[in-house]
Amino acid sequence: MEIQDEIKSNFNSDYHKARVNIHFTHNYLSEQLLEIIKPLKLSLTQFNVLRILRGQHPAASSIGLLKERMLDKNSDISRVIDRMLDKKLVVRKECKQDRRQKDIQISQLGLDCLSKIDERETALDQKMQHLTIEEVTRLNVLLDKIRG
Repeated sequence: MEIQDEIKSNFNSDYHKARVNIHFTHNYLSEQLLEIIKPLKLSLTQFNVLRILRGQHPAASSIGLLKERMLDKNSDISRVIDRMLDKKLVVRKECKQDRRQKDIQISQLGLDCLSKIDERETALDQKMQHLTIEEVTRLNVLLDKIRG
């Protein structure tokens, strides 16, 4: 369904339509992902942190590295980590090189949580199977181009 039909609106220009369409699609995909992670009592930000930490595993990550790689740059990463510590999804240790910093690692429970999500996330990818690989590649190029 086209965006103007979906939200019952007209647009000032094709650029305006594209911006609204990207935002609407982002919200649609976020809602789909939330349905997957909700049973595990994770927020989208916590899920993003777990994915970053899994990518670094078994090495530890600093708060700075997490901030740098976050999808949502406005997150208060220290509070997010505190909540994840309470859930035993991560481990925090003193950094050996700089005692002022803390090393963050994903725990086995965090890895197990991501494994469960991985199984269900495939279904989310399948919602885009009607696009050809060429279309997906072009979409990625265009989205990268928007960000400059």
